[in-house]
Amino acid sequence: MNNEELQYLVSRISLDSFQKPFMHRAYFNSRLRSTGGRYLLHSHNIEVNPKAYELYGISEVEGIVRHELCHYHLHLEGKGYQHRDKDFRELLGKVNAPRFCAVLQMPKTASKKQRRLYTYTCVKCQQSYVRKIRMNVEKYCCSKCLGRLKLME
Repeated sequence: MNNEELQYLVSRISLDSFQKPFMHRAYFNSRLRSTGGRYLLHSHNIEVNPKAYELYGISEVEGIVRHELCHYHLHLEGKGYQHRDKDFRELLGKVNAPRFCAVLQMPKTASKKQRRLYTYTCVKCQQSYVRKIRMNVEKYCCSKCLGRLKLME
C-alpha cells in the first residue's frame, strides 16, 4: 500500500463511516515508532505508521484511520477531540473505531543486542572479574591481592 492508496482509503472511510468528506492529506510516516497513527492539529493531516500495515494488514490500518478520523471530524466541528472527552469516546463507539492499536514494536528484552562481556583474571590469585565495559589493565589491580589483571579472550 502506498500513500495514494492510503489517501483513497481514508476518503472512503470518512464518507462511509462519518458521512463527511476528508479534505486534507493522509500519508505514511515511518518515523512513528510506538503509535499507530496521529492527527496533526495544525495541518489537519493524518499520519499512519507503515509498520501497522506490514505487521497486521489492511484491517488494522482501517481501525487506525477510523480512530484518527474521529479526532479529525470532532476537531473541525469544535467538539472535544481528545481521548478523555465524552464526545470522542461516543464517536469511537458509534463508528466502531478501536481505542488503541495493536503493539507495533518488539519487547525491549527480545530486541536488545547481545553485548560482549569482558573477563579479567588476576595473575596472582586467579580472581575473576566480568565487566560490560573494557578497562585499562594498567590502571586497575585485583581487589583481593593487588595483583595485575589480564584480559581473558
